[in-house]
Amino acid sequence: MPNTPARLMLKPAQLRLIHAIGEHGQLQIAAQACAMTQPAASRMLAETERQVGAPLFLRQPKGMEPTEIGRNVLRRARVILREMFSMASDVTALRGGFAGSVRIGAVTGPAVGYLVSAIRRIKQQSPEADITVDVMPSRELLGHLAAGEMDFVLARILPEFESRDLDILPMQDEKVSFLVRASHPMARAHSVTLTEMWEYEWIMQQRGAPIREATLGAFAAVGLAEPQNIVNSPSLLLTIAYLAHTDAVAPLSDEVAQLLKQPPVSAGFATLRMARDIRVPPYYLLSLHRRPLSPLAQRLRGAVVERLRDGAASTWHELG
Repeated sequence: MPNTPARLMLKPAQLRLIHAIGEHGQLQIAAQACAMTQPAASRMLAETERQVGAPLFLRQPKGMEPTEIGRNVLRRARVILREMFSMASDVTALRGGFAGSVRIGAVTGPAVGYLVSAIRRIKQQSPEADITVDVMPSRELLGHLAAGEMDFVLARILPEFESRDLDILPMQDEKVSFLVRASHPMARAHSVTLTEMWEYEWIMQQRGAPIREATLGAFAAVGLAEPQNIVNSPSLLLTIAYLAHTDAVAPLSDEVAQLLKQPPVSAGFATLRMARDIRVPPYYLLSLHRRPLSPLAQRLRGAVVERLRDGAASTWHELG
């Protein structure tokens, strides 16, 4: 039955000294590199060799040469010291918010209007930061936030969620834009009314979605029922593809509509010119009282807040 290997527990200072002797070949220079006196270094080396149970270096006239066991210990010491340095760097980066993981969520408008710019700023300084973004309705976002699965969200507050559990920062309301393909019959009209738009095919988010409800509320305000020809889909990708091949109209957040129609995307779409704006109730930057943000999440939240204070919620012109 093989012997169980003895446990060898060397301290970081011992490993650093072994590494320095291997690098310089002189005990005096190694001691200076480790900020030690030569007698202290000599005592530490003797204690290390006693723990190992064999000499690590041969004292030669031209310097100190590692023994076979010494070479093996040196190789392991280099690996351990490298990992310790890497660990220290990781901890420093994590404490400073330059590394780590963060998961956030937003409804579509602020995802385009605020998060793109904020994330770009963080990634330019911290390319290894692991950032995950989910774009979904407010109800789902608040559910993930309440479950502790997201660090913060840009969403609307719903009555079924306790607002007293939240840190709340008001952001802004959303303007509804009506997106059509560039060749749409109404695309070049100087002004379009809801009555003129009513007869066209529509593609809208699911019932209950704030932009859809604001649009239907605008129709009701002028005495019109909801359009009869509607395709229902929460998918922005399907909406874009459908608009590109039909004369349908899609109510979208203005940030998204501008992104699609202006450079650098310039996807062949236009927004209809309306006589009066349609607005959606405001959204908020929300996080949990009971869950302190990590340094990385704090930095990202700070970048969003700075974007808000700049009053610049449009980022499509920065994407090139």
